[in-house]
Amino acid sequence: MSTESDIREFLASRRAKITPQQAGLPAYGGNRRVPGLRREEVALLAGVSVDYYVRLERGHLAGASEEVLDAVANALQLDDAERAHLFDLARAAAKRPTRRTRRPVGALPDSVLRVLASMTDSPAFIRNGRLDILATNTLGRALYAPLFPDPAAKTTNIARAQFLTAAGRDFFPDWEISVNTTVALLRTEAGRAPHDTELTGLIGELVTRNEEFRTAWAKHNVRLHHTGRKAFHHPAVGTLTLDFDAMELPAQPGLTLTAYTAAPGTPDHDALQLLATWAATEHLSGADGLPAMPSTDATSHRQ
Repeated sequence: MSTESDIREFLASRRAKITPQQAGLPAYGGNRRVPGLRREEVALLAGVSVDYYVRLERGHLAGASEEVLDAVANALQLDDAERAHLFDLARAAAKRPTRRTRRPVGALPDSVLRVLASMTDSPAFIRNGRLDILATNTLGRALYAPLFPDPAAKTTNIARAQFLTAAGRDFFPDWEISVNTTVALLRTEAGRAPHDTELTGLIGELVTRNEEFRTAWAKHNVRLHHTGRKAFHHPAVGTLTLDFDAMELPAQPGLTLTAYTAAPGTPDHDALQLLATWAATEHLSGADGLPAMPSTDATSHRQ
């Protein structure tokens, strides 16, 4: 899909979500042909001409100033993730560099892998914007074991495993929430890195092969994913809900370290301890089709 199409569908979908009442405008009659704001109403709220806003919504964001983009974002009541996505789309339309310089990821520094391996009480992993898991600590590999269909694999893609394998569906008990989160993260990354051919290929594969992904992708939702709670159904320890914190790695643009924790004394904390015990047993030697994991060192993907 072209950048112009992404812009057009994103702005139209955000406009459809805002009613005149929410925007502080009078609603003239009940026979409106659009579910949300009209283009001329957005133009009025943004302080631009109708013709100019129509041009923007048709995908012509190249050349739009930051002031205009801010005004449109305010008119459409965009949240932080949506506002950032609008600016990313404008950069893509103008063929300008994204907010952060992205370079190919080589071998992860040994110091980063040591930090990851030292987190012995928390499942943790490093991923890129495509949701490829590039490195894990032992507990992280144990938690995400169901998403590693190949016991010898050092990497996996969360989205591909989630949507294209039976184990992926079983792993995420809050399925609808998980679907929307995964798709929104990929949509956000597509705005940041519109020329990433691997990302484009992944999205094309998922759109073609999975109807749920295709439906969610068409909503054009985006999100930031820094902290929250996430539920898992693990075949060895059952269902557990963990707090997560995701931290970007400044020295490795585009990479994020995510760690999971549970409050001491809770059933989820007990489940984490059980997972650690499971990770140290013969189950991780390759038995039962589960992936083998090292007991001390983080495993990493060397691209």
